[in-house]
Amino acid sequence: MRIGLLGGSFNPVHNAHLRIAAEAQAACLLDLVIFIPAADPPHKVLAGGVSFEQRSKMVSMAIAGSPYYKLSSIEEERGGKSYSIDTIRAFMKEYQADDLFFIIGADSFLEIGTWHRYDEIFPLCNLVVVERPGCSIANPLEALPDAVRGVFSLNSETGRLEHNSGRTIFFITGSPLELSSTEIRRLAADGADITPYVPSEVAAYISHQRIYHQCQ
Repeated sequence: MRIGLLGGSFNPVHNAHLRIAAEAQAACLLDLVIFIPAADPPHKVLAGGVSFEQRSKMVSMAIAGSPYYKLSSIEEERGGKSYSIDTIRAFMKEYQADDLFFIIGADSFLEIGTWHRYDEIFPLCNLVVVERPGCSIANPLEALPDAVRGVFSLNSETGRLEHNSGRTIFFITGSPLELSSTEIRRLAADGADITPYVPSEVAAYISHQRIYHQCQ
């Protein structure tokens, strides 16, 4: 199988996350996309004191009914900082016969050089880089950190980066949604209607549980 891995704080999960998953699935012919809420993200402090259980519940609601989406609690079960390299290695053990596609936004790709042991990611799985609002990648090779640029080549026909291990970095462009978890949290704290931005079940859960009321 071809399996996509989509991580994030999902605080909350919103329609742009679902768009990213759908675009990656269609472009790379993925059989399954696994949503992976971060338990302790290394690059940010989780706003609002929202628990892993609440964020996972919202993801579960957002993907309910789709046979192509699955929720994983692996980063909570493992404990410690939610480093992507550790998550990828864990999925490699679980899905040894499958091809893994690690899905990230273009903004994250431009910062990948700051990630923990980032250079170990490229030979382990394919990457799928999805365009984000205000963040496009004109020259994929130059966007790579200097330290790893020499082990990649740019396929001029496909626009993909090819690693010397045989793994590939795919770049997906389209019509990214201009959505911000920060703004959605602010709206929810003000009691505004957030159903245009998140699945209706998620909006109802946030309202009922008053998840972001402390963000006021």
